[in-house]
Amino acid sequence: MARLASDRYKKKPHLPEGQPAAMEPLSALAAEATRQDWRELGFFYMSDELGQVWHLHGSRAGLRKFADRLDSYARASHVALNGGHEHLGPHCYLTLTTWLHADVDRTGIRGQACDFERMASLVRDACASIEPGQTSRVREQFATKAAYALILHAHADGFDPAGLDPQLAMSD
Repeated sequence: MARLASDRYKKKPHLPEGQPAAMEPLSALAAEATRQDWRELGFFYMSDELGQVWHLHGSRAGLRKFADRLDSYARASHVALNGGHEHLGPHCYLTLTTWLHADVDRTGIRGQACDFERMASLVRDACASIEPGQTSRVREQFATKAAYALILHAHADGFDPAGLDPQLAMSD
């Protein structure tokens, strides 16, 4: 699907850390493309800078798609290069980045291929035991000194990740 950079990523200048950036409504075409991107991704994510947490929302199948993306990144050729990275989702905030050590920070998840495989395994383990309405926290199991935690929010089958995007809500 064609990217509409001039329309899809309309944001006002960055505000002080911890304050959410002001968003503008998307055009109907950009809003539909964004909805489709969330649905293809299978989960919704949002960063909480003040709480130092990444929240991932999805059905168990959607959260397993996140684990699949981690495994796919671990197998990609650019993972061998420090600084190699991949942006996830329509807004491209959550980033998987090749780095010297495992970490979760305000930009996303960092580490070597084996770290991404380990995070994928942790997510799959959580998906095996989590029920809709429950959460599972991943931090120390991945990196004992991680700056951020990852909180998986399980939703019922049929959950639409696009329904949580605040920019889409204001575009309707």
